[in-house]
Amino acid sequence: MNKTIFILIAALMTACSSSDIIYKPAEQKIPQHIKKLSIKTFDNKTHQFGLEEKLTLKVTDEFLKNGEHAIVTENDAQGIIVGEIKHYILTPIQYDVNMVPTVYKLNVIVSVKFLDKPRNTYLWEEPALQATKIYSAPFLPGGITEEAARQFLWEMIAKDIVKRTTEGFGSATSASPRKIPSDIKISTPTNSTPAGI
Repeated sequence: MNKTIFILIAALMTACSSSDIIYKPAEQKIPQHIKKLSIKTFDNKTHQFGLEEKLTLKVTDEFLKNGEHAIVTENDAQGIIVGEIKHYILTPIQYDVNMVPTVYKLNVIVSVKFLDKPRNTYLWEEPALQATKIYSAPFLPGGITEEAARQFLWEMIAKDIVKRTTEGFGSATSASPRKIPSDIKISTPTNSTPAGI
């Protein structure tokens, strides 16, 4: 008996060590009842004028390119992307001998939620989607303008939002806390003994 148990344990240990154990959480994609999406104009909490329109247009374009869901007005939508531009930070990080900035770092942080309109509940939230671009000043070879750097970031953020929506939990690059929404009830097991035991 003891020899049989020992052989089973040894076989189990060999099987575990020879194969990789991969953690793959269940996907959290858009429910089947959501076929039409709307992208609400992003709120702009920064001092930069006009960022919200360009980001909203880019996110809309990415969803249209993806083609999995129809993009409609907010009244006709079953799912709504709601977002806010929280931070826009442009920092010179390199200077020439005359102390003129030659390299910049542009960092944008956006908060995004997905509203299930028929159920009036948020299905997911990414509170800190972040995109960064380091670029040379436009007067240098290969340099670009701040506007061109912004366009690059809008594209990165828009792709992350579409990916998060279509591919599910863990697919975007947010520094999000991973938690179960507060409106979901979790039943805890009791210590009572089942009947008949």
